[in-house]
This record gives sequence, structure tokens and C-alpha cells, in this order.
Amino acid sequence: MSVLSSKNILLGVTAGIAAYKTAHLVRLFIKAGANVKVVMTPASKEFVTPLTLSTLSKNPVVSTFYDKEDENEQWNSHVDLGLWADYMVVAPATANTLSKMANGVCDNLLLATYLSAKCNVYFAPAMDLDMYQHPTTKLSVDKLQSFGNVFIPPSSGELASGLVGEGRMEEPENIVSFIENDIIRGLPLFNKQVLITAGPTYEAIDPVRFIGNHSSGKMGFELAKSAANLGAKVYLITGPSNEKVNHSLIQRIDVVSAEEMYTEVHKLYSLVDIAILSAAVADYKPSVVSSIKIKKAENTMTIELEKTHDILASLGKIKIAQFLVGFALETNNEIENAMIKLKKKNLDLIVLNSLQDKGAGFQKETNKVTIIDKFEKISEFSLKSKAAVATDIFNEILNKIYA
Repeated sequence: MSVLSSKNILLGVTAGIAAYKTAHLVRLFIKAGANVKVVMTPASKEFVTPLTLSTLSKNPVVSTFYDKEDENEQWNSHVDLGLWADYMVVAPATANTLSKMANGVCDNLLLATYLSAKCNVYFAPAMDLDMYQHPTTKLSVDKLQSFGNVFIPPSSGELASGLVGEGRMEEPENIVSFIENDIIRGLPLFNKQVLITAGPTYEAIDPVRFIGNHSSGKMGFELAKSAANLGAKVYLITGPSNEKVNHSLIQRIDVVSAEEMYTEVHKLYSLVDIAILSAAVADYKPSVVSSIKIKKAENTMTIELEKTHDILASLGKIKIAQFLVGFALETNNEIENAMIKLKKKNLDLIVLNSLQDKGAGFQKETNKVTIIDKFEKISEFSLKSKAAVATDIFNEILNKIYA
């Protein structure tokens, strides 16, 4: 998954030969999970057809304020387009359009939309070498950057004129990568590393049977997605789970037992800034694991259990600068028991779940949590999706880190 997933991208296409690349650019934005709309200058339609871009973007393409051939004369609102966009990308940006953008000229729908946009605007110039090197072009580029627009530099190579040099619009793959990296650099957890545990652990009895619990891992996976969407590099250590995750900033590490989870957590703990232990780790494991399947014989069977490592407590003992978050699943005296765990394990926050709350707990799409910090400040949240709960948890963490 990309940081562009679910974002609204408005692509502005101007009249340069590089406009042919915009078909591929639209496809890459769609592949990244973005919603795409295209606004074209009237002259750009000589280089790439609106039909091509509307088919690829799955949205109508607009180039004028209204269609003269449409008897209903539906208005294409530049204001609505500008407000819809999370990001606007002008590619290719010709010398003519750059100059107009820099000087507030507003003689077509694309330029009106640009002036109405409230979002970050990226521009990728495309022109011949002599035009790109002209002082007025440099002045336009510098002026646009001074307004807060983001410059995607052109690449060097053979140009339409046959000259070789700067002026080629950057390749679509590099434009998408540039925008993704620029967005990530502006996110609150950029350059931070986050460790998250998720799911149950399975403690073997024999090659067939195990001691486990009903945790699906969904809460931990939603936390990993939330952290990645905030720009963090995420290590997701998960026990057996059917949950899936696909994000360039998430490294999934699969384990089975509490011992394996303990080992992987301690390998990474010194590297991370934030650790959130949401896994439902078994408290006990069989003292002896049979190498062969235990046959059914007597009416009863006794299994001797021994304690597993308390992973959360072990991290609290060696904590230096990490922000450490634990989870508590309680059935009675919830607040009191959660506070005891918070202090005993040297946590910065504890997230309390109660099995008394309808819609909360294992194998649910929703959760209802109470968050308690180390100063015993209690924040209660209503029942909501686990994705929304993950957002609430990270909002609390960010408030503490950047207070």
C-alpha cells in the first residue's frame, strides 16, 4: 500500500509532447490506490485524448468551464475541483503554463483550478533545452517554489527537437516515487521506527495440538497501517493470523510461540522509537512438548505448564528512550488492574479493553478502549472500528511525544 492510497489526486495536463506520458502516470496513481481526476488545457487534447485519460482514471475529464455542445451546459467548477484534491500535479508543465501559474494568469480551467487549490501542488516541467534554460523559465520555477509549490525537476536526455539535455518531463514512475517520498518526509513519524506485536501465540502440546487464544490480530495490523500512514518504518511481529497487510513501510515478521515473539522483539527493540505490544501472548506453555501425537487414552489428561516470558515487562526494564505502550484485556476491576500493569511494567501508555463492553474484544471489527497514561490521566473512547481506534491511539502517542 502507498501513502497515496485513498487520496484524491488532480492531474493537470498541459500542451506538451510529454502529455503522452500522462496515460501511464494516471495508471500508476490508480495502482497506488489514489482517486484521480484530470483537468486538461484545451490545447493539450492535441497530444493525448480525454477519452484515454477518462477511461484510465474512471472519471470524466474536463478542459473547459462548460461544454458548448451540451445543451444542459453543466458547469465545471474550478472551486469544487480545487477543494476535492488532496494533491494537485501539473504534468507536463509547459513554459507557457509555468509563466501563467507564477503570475496569476487565469485564462483556462486548469489555471483557475490551480488558483483555487488548497492542497500541495506539484509541477513537472517539460520543454526543450533552450526554453528550460531561459531566464524567464528559471524565474517562473523559483517563483512557484516560493509560493510553496513543489518542483519535480526534469531529467536529461534526447528531446523532441533532437537536442540532448535537461527538459524531459521526469518518467511517471519517478514522479510517483518523488511525490510519495515528499509526502512521507512531511509526516509526523517520518524517520521514526515503530515496533508492533499482533495476534495470538500458539504454544505446542504435541505436533498437532497447541494452547492458544481467540485473538485475530486485527487491532495490531490496524496499528501497523496507522503508523505507516504517519510515515514510520514499522516492524510488525505477528503470531498466527489471517490478517493481510501490504505497505511499503511495513516489514512483517511471522512467529508462532511466545518464545519466538520474545526473541524477535528483543532483536529490534533497541532500534525503535515507539513499541506497541498489542499481541495476546500466552501466559503459560507446556513444560514438555511431546515429539509425537499424544493418543487419547484416559478420560482426563494433565499438562504441566510453565510461565512464558513477560515480553512487555522485559522491555519496561530495559527501556531507555522508547515510548512503550501495552494493552490490557480485563473482565473486572478494569481501571484498577490496568493502572497496576501500567506502573509495574514501566509503560508510557496502556490501552484498556473490557470484555464487558459489547462489540469489543477478540475477532470483532470494532473496539472500545480506555487509554491511561503514566500520569494516570484517563481518556475514554466510544465504540468504533479498529482502524479508528488505531488512529485514536496514535493521536494520544503523538500528543505525548510532541507535547
